[in-house]
Amino acid sequence: MKAAPKLDGTSWWLIGILSLLWGGSFVMIEIGLRSYPPLTLVFARVALAVPPMVLAMRFMGERLPSEPRIWMLLTVVGALNCALPFALFFWGQQYLDSGYASILNATTPLWGVIAAHFLTSDEKATPARIFGVLVGLAGIIVMVGPSAMKGLSHNLLAQIACLVSTVFYSFAAIYGRRLSQSALTPMAVATGQTIMAALLMLPIMLLVDQPWNMATPRLDATIAALMLALISTALAYTLYFRLIDRSGASNAQLVAFLIPVFAVILGSLLLNEKLSAGQAGGAVLIAAGLVILDGRLFRRA
Repeated sequence: MKAAPKLDGTSWWLIGILSLLWGGSFVMIEIGLRSYPPLTLVFARVALAVPPMVLAMRFMGERLPSEPRIWMLLTVVGALNCALPFALFFWGQQYLDSGYASILNATTPLWGVIAAHFLTSDEKATPARIFGVLVGLAGIIVMVGPSAMKGLSHNLLAQIACLVSTVFYSFAAIYGRRLSQSALTPMAVATGQTIMAALLMLPIMLLVDQPWNMATPRLDATIAALMLALISTALAYTLYFRLIDRSGASNAQLVAFLIPVFAVILGSLLLNEKLSAGQAGGAVLIAAGLVILDGRLFRRA
């Protein structure tokens, strides 16, 4: 019997690097939005990431699929995993601090448990996982706080947009199971979905943002857009799938625990952001919910 994948020193280094790259992406989004409209920034992130990802595939000796049926599946995954959630998240982050947005993003596993329970036959929620979801949802309520009683302000709508985007992520994971049953490698799936996300975003971006009417973008915003594409997307995806291959998908999910930590630290250092007491308390509850969902700590105890 094949041994279960484990975390070694290299795996922990990959987890740390990925947490930094994806935690930093929230800061880069906030800087990029200083000059670029949300949809234009989304398109730049996915479109500019495609060439280095294709080059990485060639270097690894891999190829993109040729079957139309597979590309249809990649289109759906690209919409659910990139185009739709990125558009909602980038719009929402116009009104939210980067650290706060990263904590909302960390709720993705909560919705994943709920979606898997109702949409799959082999991933039903256990009592422990249900408890973890409830603790995490309590954290969301604490974070949203009194703003929910003040009507649909931009801040509240932004929080809702970020949470809806994490629901899309959970649906993408379930739909992506069909691709896992094909002969595609994880890197081919990542590259294919990014290509389709760029193609989906192109006409929407041109119609809504009309980027030819934009003012000359700031240098820091342009650098941030390039870093989002090359570092937080192309490089991060390559490292992420290496981590999955080395240590398994379950161990790779530990990245979600550390992303908000790096995002909050970087937001504080680079953007002078601070979390309120309610936001910090909500973040602790969400982290507790994720720990319960993961179950590793309790199994070791």
